[in-house]
Amino acid sequence: MGKKKEARYTILALIALAILVYFAQNNLDDYKLRILNISAIYVTLGVSLNLIFGFTGQFSLGHAGFMAIGAYVTTLLVLPPWYKEMIFIIKPLIWPFTIIQAPFLIALIISGIFAAGAALLIGLPVLRLKGDYLGIATLGFAEIIRIIANNIPQVTNGALGIKGIPEFTNLYWSVGVAIFTIYIVRGLISSSYGRALMAIRENEIAAEAIGVNLTYHKVMSFTLSAFFAGVAGGLFACLISTIDPKAFMFTMSYNILLVVVLGGMGSITGTVLAAFFYNFFLEYLRSVEAGFSIGPLTIPEIPGLRMVTFSILLLLVIIFRQQGLLGGWEFSWSRLINIIKKIFFHQRATEGGNG
Repeated sequence: MGKKKEARYTILALIALAILVYFAQNNLDDYKLRILNISAIYVTLGVSLNLIFGFTGQFSLGHAGFMAIGAYVTTLLVLPPWYKEMIFIIKPLIWPFTIIQAPFLIALIISGIFAAGAALLIGLPVLRLKGDYLGIATLGFAEIIRIIANNIPQVTNGALGIKGIPEFTNLYWSVGVAIFTIYIVRGLISSSYGRALMAIRENEIAAEAIGVNLTYHKVMSFTLSAFFAGVAGGLFACLISTIDPKAFMFTMSYNILLVVVLGGMGSITGTVLAAFFYNFFLEYLRSVEAGFSIGPLTIPEIPGLRMVTFSILLLLVIIFRQQGLLGGWEFSWSRLINIIKKIFFHQRATEGGNG
């Protein structure tokens, strides 16, 4: 299939998605919209983590820290000065946040830049590590960010957190940012930079031997990944309308990593599907925790049964699909059309045989 046809199909798909988003935003209740928004934010987080982990092969557990940076920066920029003066009780907010107020889009971009700056500072020394050591180092960074947020009340309001954040995040923002993230990451992977990143993933020594600058490409991937994590943190803060250091514990990084592994490392399509699967299924299983009946057998209400059931299901998926739901498979229009043709021709052949 030619590039023009691919582009035409993509534009039509985006138009259809825009119509669905408009319908959902204006017709679904707040509970369903919350699940859809969280899922879209997880798409941004999962795709960005897949860039550094799935495509570059660097095991990072620092996304919760970058999210925290983005969430606090966005919050401090979108809140009006009079409200910030009122809620900072322990210690007054430091200048210049006391006088600054920015539009939501500008706040998201700045939050991404702050997160990318932090990634650049820690990436230069930390990315010399490999495997589990890198994972432990980035996890330590995320915990340091959380502890700092807990102990600088003049910036974060400490353990009290910040409440009353304007709920700017809706499906237009969360889905729009997710699509933009996919577009940038997919474009990068399709370029010479992407081939260099995948060469690093396969064999760093061989990649360096053919002229790939390991430090440059690792830091670039890590920084871009952190940028989108910071933006996702801003969206998250303006969705739940309240943040505190406990919202960005290490379990958040594990959840994002789970989405990447579940979808398939190195698969953007798999990450998108896994992000929605993870959040929808987690909510659907709430009915299990409330108690249910199977014929004559009645299961009483058991607190925590939802997470036990979900963990067992995830364990089964990991055991029987170690490569993830889609492995390294990626969506393409030509592949979809070929599948449809095969199904159509198979059906016609079956009907002809029966005739």
